[in-house]
Amino acid sequence: MNKPLNIIALFFSLLFLQVFVLNNILFMGNINPYLYIVFVFLYPLKENRIPFLFYSFLLGLSIDFFSDSGGIHAFSILVIAYIRIFFVKLYFRKLVTDYAFFKLKAESFGKNFNYVVTLTIIHHLIYFSFANFSFQNYANVLLNTLYSSIFTLLLYFLGTFIFTKSK
Repeated sequence: MNKPLNIIALFFSLLFLQVFVLNNILFMGNINPYLYIVFVFLYPLKENRIPFLFYSFLLGLSIDFFSDSGGIHAFSILVIAYIRIFFVKLYFRKLVTDYAFFKLKAESFGKNFNYVVTLTIIHHLIYFSFANFSFQNYANVLLNTLYSSIFTLLLYFLGTFIFTKSK
C-alpha cells in the first residue's frame, strides 16, 4: 500500500476508533483517552506542512462533530500539529534535510517517549483548559490532563508494542 493510502487509512481508522470506541470510555466521570492525536505523531515529516495542518484540523473537526464539543478538539490538535516541528528539532536534533528520512520508529525509545509525552500533555492541557474554561477549575484541569494523558499514553505505547514488528 502506498503512502497516501496509508495516511487516509490512518485518518479514518483513528477517527472511527475515537468516535465509536474511545469516546464511550469514561473513567471516574471524565477521564477519556484521546488516541486520535497519534495522527500527528505518525504523519510523515517530509510531506508538505499545509496539507498536514489541514488534515489535522479536519480530524479534530470531525471528532468535534461527533462529540458535540464545539471545536475544542480541532484547536488542540491543530496546535500540536503546528508545534510538532519544534519538538522534532528539540528531541531528535533533526534538520530540514533530515525530514525526508525521519521515521519515529527508527529513533530510540527515550526520544520517542519524550516527544510523545510532551505533545500529549500539551494537547490535553489545551483541551481541558477550553473544556472547563474557568480559572476556578484549574485543579480539575490539571487532574484531567494528568489522568487522561496517562491513559492515552498507556494505550499508545501498548498499541505500538503490539502492532510493530520486532526485528
